[in-house]
Amino acid sequence: MKTKIWLSSPHMGGDEIKYIKEAFQENWIAPLGPNVTNFEESLENYLKEDSKVACLSSGTAALHMALILSGVGYDDEVLCQTFTFSASANPIIYQGAKPIFIDSEGDTWNMCPIYLEDAIKSRIAKGKKPKAIILVHLYGMPAKIDEIAAISKKYGIILIEDAAEALGSTYKGKKCGTFGDYGVLSFNGNKIITTSGGGALVCKNNEQKQKAIFLSTQARDNAPHYQHSQIGYNYRMSNVLAGIGRGQMEVLDNHIQLRRNNQQFYVHLFKDIKGIKVFQEPDTNFFSNHWLSCIVIDESITGYNREDVRLALEDQNIESRPLWKPMHLQPVFKNKDYYGGKVSENLFDQGLCLPSGSNLSDIDRDRVFSALRTIVF
Repeated sequence: MKTKIWLSSPHMGGDEIKYIKEAFQENWIAPLGPNVTNFEESLENYLKEDSKVACLSSGTAALHMALILSGVGYDDEVLCQTFTFSASANPIIYQGAKPIFIDSEGDTWNMCPIYLEDAIKSRIAKGKKPKAIILVHLYGMPAKIDEIAAISKKYGIILIEDAAEALGSTYKGKKCGTFGDYGVLSFNGNKIITTSGGGALVCKNNEQKQKAIFLSTQARDNAPHYQHSQIGYNYRMSNVLAGIGRGQMEVLDNHIQLRRNNQQFYVHLFKDIKGIKVFQEPDTNFFSNHWLSCIVIDESITGYNREDVRLALEDQNIESRPLWKPMHLQPVFKNKDYYGGKVSENLFDQGLCLPSGSNLSDIDRDRVFSALRTIVF
């Protein structure tokens, strides 16, 4: 059996172990410590825009915290991109709120500004103004953030940016995760950099950051005994995992370039293949980290479909994956309101994510090409 080529596997830079050893040597085996502080500062310096970052146990925890800080509660409505991973929508349910799903547009595959405004007008007409918007920068591609931020401001609705897949991506030179009222990052094992498991909440000021840290460490009041006046959560990142993050920050820009190189490999590979389109930036305002390289296959032209290609790769022990199944089609979210057309549904039917890790070797890419040759070329 040939070794597995993963869709996106962890890629260490080398210095991670140094910061982990420091945590052990100094006995900072806790959800606080120098690694956490330094990792947060590294992220703040990287994102710029006077960002304030609280490192948490996951991107999902960061989304949940963003909703709490936004005042989202029982029976509130939150507008959420439908074409995404379920972690974008699950925290809405945690809060007892209702997700309202919004279709994508075809340029960036992210939330469609037209459908978004249609949904807001419709909900207001029904007597229920939405409390927040959760926008996702999918596969590292920045959304049409100018239009969406303008709509958020026009109607006075809080904007939460799910940039879990988009660390290092920019729109007009500004980092994703810094446009909204809150931003969310993920450091899961398959992300552009990893802390094994972990995430971060990007805030606009230190007051928001400290509130997030307070709530994420069980909301313990300032007293010599254990006293709690609010419900808290066990969401803080450990100092050990933050050490991995410190080492990963040293190689972040290199990892982004390696992912972008993979995307260009696929652009070149498919450039003469009719019916296959590689996902690319709409114009030079958009800079994607290309966390995952994706293609869309038009079976009416190619004679084969997404699943045929996926199985051909699987036969050679190469992982690929269909694009996200839209949330409004998921059994857990059945009967939830949806605004849009068929953009996200068609992408799910026709799209495939290809091996994209920053640790892909030339030999790995040759194997991918050879496997694709059996059906595509």
